[in-house]
Amino acid sequence: MIRLTEQPIELQPLIDLACQPAAGAVVAFVGITRAVTGDKRTERLAYEAYREMAEAKLAELEAAARERWPLVECVLVHRLGEVPVSEASVAVITSSPHRRDAFESAEWLIDTLKRDVPIWKQERYESGETEWVHPGA
Repeated sequence: MIRLTEQPIELQPLIDLACQPAAGAVVAFVGITRAVTGDKRTERLAYEAYREMAEAKLAELEAAARERWPLVECVLVHRLGEVPVSEASVAVITSSPHRRDAFESAEWLIDTLKRDVPIWKQERYESGETEWVHPGA
C-alpha cells in the first residue's frame, strides 16, 4: 500500500493494516520533523513531489521489497506540504512471519525511498531562512 498525502499521517490504522494473522513481526519506521538541525531551530519542513513519478517509484519499491522478502504487508506513506515539528513526514511499515525480514525490509525501504523517490524537502527555520535539503539527508 502506497500513499502520498497532504494530511497528517495517522499511524495506528497503518499498523493495524500490517497486523495480519500470517505476520509474526511488524516494524514501523516513522520520520518526524525535528526541532533543531545543526545549529538552527526548525519551524517546519515543506515537501514537494513530482506526484505521478513519486507514486510510480513508491509502487516499484513496494513490489521490489515483496519480491526480496516474504512480506505479509508493506505500507509506504509520505506527507507532502508543510509538516510542523514532531509530526510525521514518512511512515514505512512492514510485516512478515519473522522479525529479521521485517527489520531488513523496512530499513531498505526508507533508505531507498529517500534516495530514489522524487520528493524534495525544504527546511524552514524560525529565523525565516529556508534551505532545500539534498535527497538522502
